[in-house]
Order: sequence, then structure tokens, then C-alpha cells
Amino acid sequence: MPPSQGRVLVALATYNELANVKPLTTEIHQVAPFADILITDDNSPDGTGQVADELAAADPRIHVLHRTGKLGLGTAILGGMRYAIDHGYDYFVSMDADFSHHPRYLPALFAGMETHDLMIGSRYIVGGGTLNWPFTRRFSSAAINVLVRLLMRLPASDTSGGYRCYSVPLLRRANLKGLVSKGYSFQQEVLYRCCCAGARLGETPILFEERRAGASKVDPREVFHSLFTVLRIGIPVLFRGFTP
Repeated sequence: MPPSQGRVLVALATYNELANVKPLTTEIHQVAPFADILITDDNSPDGTGQVADELAAADPRIHVLHRTGKLGLGTAILGGMRYAIDHGYDYFVSMDADFSHHPRYLPALFAGMETHDLMIGSRYIVGGGTLNWPFTRRFSSAAINVLVRLLMRLPASDTSGGYRCYSVPLLRRANLKGLVSKGYSFQQEVLYRCCCAGARLGETPILFEERRAGASKVDPREVFHSLFTVLRIGIPVLFRGFTP
């Protein structure tokens, strides 16, 4: 059941996810038939956008936003948040479009929203974890989470995970204008801003899985830029505390 019987929007940011977009929307609706789905496609050359349009034409619960090019994961999620605010949704879910975030965890996220403003699908609490990650990736992910919790004083175990459910009233309160991040550091920055707005955070364990199909979008340059952005935001926070 949806949390408090509210309207739910699940957002998928896609770029070359042709093999995943249809089965993923199907599995989301198997566990959350009440949810609307927003697919934001960055002009995928593999035809993901066209398939998304076909899905939307066949199911009124599916909506599509087309962008002119690959503009960054953070801006895609932010666009989805604004869509949820503008269209009167009560809950906004962000998740990866490649099955790394499995829909089977949606009910636990929704259940947590009864007593929280923001629920995180966490890899770093008891019961959570990652599958088939090399040591270097596990180490770097854990290290960035420790760094962010230290600098930004965030009360969450998984600050970089993108599998989240937000209360839309929280998003209205949070200062989402002037965000610095466009890529991976978006998750930490928006979490920081939600904490500034007084968010009640909760976490539920998930297993993060490698994508079922397609190629990874991880860009080493974006990883470096995101680390720089975390330091740019976090170092002042370390010394002055939260700034709404």
C-alpha cells in the first residue's frame, strides 16, 4: 500500500537503457500498482526514449520527459522532484534505471515513510550490502560515506545511495535552488539540504546489484568532480554547522 494512501511518483533517469526500461517499469508496477512512473530520458541514441513513449501511450501511469542530451544524473533527479511538486504528488521515489535498485525494496521504503520524511535504501546498515563489487569500488564508496558524514554531519549510514523516497512537503521546504552538484555528489548535497529543512531520516537495508544489461555510466572525471564538490560544500559545514 502507498504510505498514508498518498500519490506516489517513481522517477527513472535513463540514458541508453533500452534493455531495462520496459521490464523495470513492469516490475515496479507489480509491487506498487498505485505508483506513477516518470522516465526522464537524455536523448538516448539506443532508442530508450521511443520505448518510453510507447509505454506511456499504453499506460496512463507512465510519463516521459525528453531532454536534449546527457545533462547529468543530478539535474534529471531534480527535474523529477520539480515535476512531483508541480503535479501534486505526496511522495517522490528516485531509483536507478538498470535494476541496481530492485523494486522489491519499495514496500519497505513506503512503510518507513509513515514515521519519516525521507527513507534511504541503505547498503551500509545490517542486512544491506553490494553484490559483485570489486574491493576498490567497495573501499571508495565506504570512504566517501565516512568523509561526508564527518564533514556534513549527516545522520545517515548511506549518504551517496540514490534509492530514496522523499516526502514532497519536505522537498518544498528544502532549498533546492542553486544546487552546486549535477552528478554523483547531488545525492549528498540534496540530503544535506533536506537535513537543513529538518528532515526525519530513516534507512532500510538493500542489496545493491550490478546492472542487468547495458554499459555502466561511471565517468572517472565526474567521480573526481563530485569529490571536489563534496569538499567544497562539506568543509564550511564542518566549521559552521547546518545552514538552511
